[in-house]
Amino acid sequence: MSTGNASRGNLHLGMTGNCAYSALIDPQARMVWCCLPRFDGDPVFNALLDDGPTGSVWAFDLENFARSEQRYEPNTAILKTRLYDADGHGVEITDFAPRFFSHARMFRPLTIVRRVKVLSGTPRIRIKLRPRFDWGRQVPTVTQGGHHVRFVGAGMTLRLTCDAPLNYVLDGTWFVADRQMNFILGPDETLMGGIEDTAHLFEKETASYWHTWTRRLAIPLEWQDAVIRAAITLKLSLFEDTGAIVAAMTTSIPEAPGSGRNWDYRYCWLRDAFFVVRALNSLSEVGTMEDYLRWLTNVVVRSRGGHIQPLYGIGQEEQLPEAILGHLPGYRGMGPVRVGNQAQEHFQHDVYGNIVLGAAQAFHDQRLFRRAGAAEFEHLQAVGEQAFRVYDQPDAGMWELRTRARVHTSSALMSWAACDRLSKVAAALKMPERIRYWRERADVIRERVLREAWSDERQAFAESLGGRDLDASALLMAEVGFIDPHDARFLATVDALEKSLCDGPYMRRYEAPDDFGKPETAFNICTFWRIDALARIGRKAQAREIFETMLAARNPLGLLSEDTHPVTGEMWGNFPQTYSMVGIINAAVRLSAPWDSVI
Repeated sequence: MSTGNASRGNLHLGMTGNCAYSALIDPQARMVWCCLPRFDGDPVFNALLDDGPTGSVWAFDLENFARSEQRYEPNTAILKTRLYDADGHGVEITDFAPRFFSHARMFRPLTIVRRVKVLSGTPRIRIKLRPRFDWGRQVPTVTQGGHHVRFVGAGMTLRLTCDAPLNYVLDGTWFVADRQMNFILGPDETLMGGIEDTAHLFEKETASYWHTWTRRLAIPLEWQDAVIRAAITLKLSLFEDTGAIVAAMTTSIPEAPGSGRNWDYRYCWLRDAFFVVRALNSLSEVGTMEDYLRWLTNVVVRSRGGHIQPLYGIGQEEQLPEAILGHLPGYRGMGPVRVGNQAQEHFQHDVYGNIVLGAAQAFHDQRLFRRAGAAEFEHLQAVGEQAFRVYDQPDAGMWELRTRARVHTSSALMSWAACDRLSKVAAALKMPERIRYWRERADVIRERVLREAWSDERQAFAESLGGRDLDASALLMAEVGFIDPHDARFLATVDALEKSLCDGPYMRRYEAPDDFGKPETAFNICTFWRIDALARIGRKAQAREIFETMLAARNPLGLLSEDTHPVTGEMWGNFPQTYSMVGIINAAVRLSAPWDSVI
């Protein structure tokens, strides 16, 4: 639970969502970010990037506000915020996105539900409902009905249906909250039932859905709350209509204060999506993988064995032109605000390994509704052929360097993983000739990486073949099974990376300057890779200590962004970051005591 004075201008935010849209809410119950009709759509509430008079927000202001408390309803995506005034009078705001089964299919409307309950006394509140369209440039036309308000503009119409006084809502008038009030904002459609009955039913059914979903997770004994919150957050990053998984819900949160490293992460990176799928699979949540494979199959088939981009739009969009929105000041005034991502133009050769790794379990797991077979293997083999063709060719690397191309060790490593997993899939399909074929190709890549990525000067695996600079991605060698973690070369690499890239418990991505200079903040997933490596080589006590530090770095609701400042401990980078939430699950699963130690 988050308790204390609400603060603005940080990432102490909660997320609600239903795998169709999401919303971010600050400790004072202000909805500061919500994109519609998709994760990568227009932010109808954008105060996260424009917290001034022109920004768009949905707030319930409490007169003489003194403090707030915020928590999730346990094991759900339902967020509850309590606001108290100086006299102890209070209200509770419940936020959620409806998600439950109805008529044998998932009901996940583009509907925001907010419920206000009086806790004590006679609190006075003011409702500030200020949606905007076209990235805040267009003020909507407002029309009023008997129990609803319509906001019209930019090809979109939102309807608010509520049982609060509409005049107070529209005028921002202070009034005494003397009863429960319900607010339903969504498509321009008439509710089938009463406002309070609908809101109550939606909340009850949504809570039931999440309780059932989390109950089926195979969680570790230790750190259960952290794992469950991470799993729910990863699930909410799935755009269920197509199966795409976004890297984060936001754009342009700087990786470090004033750094200019502001990117739009509201798209599907094949690399990040694989790690999400694998983390959820480790908890026996395979439904997300099945949804993602629908999206991934489309990407693979359309490539016809050729180049595959590192990321696509959640509707398979190839073109994601990057533009700067100069009219928005940005997070804490730290622009630029970017929409789109130039990385779609990059050649990042690790993508082929991430595709095969993301799909491999579908050939082995008998629980799936539709297991992969010979037809899917044929398409994956085309991906593998491309991986082998390019494994020793320069690319932008997994860190998406914009002005420097090298033969990156991490890219060659993932090309090896593609060939290695294809050999294992061939074994599952009883294809001996294909087993040998892909094993031979994997061995070719492995021999070259072991020989050329090793730096005698640094006594470590370098970030590129023939290079000398160090990169945290070398830790993935053990994680994907490329090398025995007790191999002397891997042990030496761990030591070298700790000396060169670590600020105490935190780990940066790489040591060489990039397009913006040297990274200032620690990249959270790299710290989690370090935790995994330490556990594998037998330094579990140190791994647990660092893991506890990362858990303490989360915001009060258990969420992580992309980066952590090693001095201030503040969160930076887009939020919530799937890579970081993946790390929580992976570390807990690897480090937890077994269940049979207590039962």
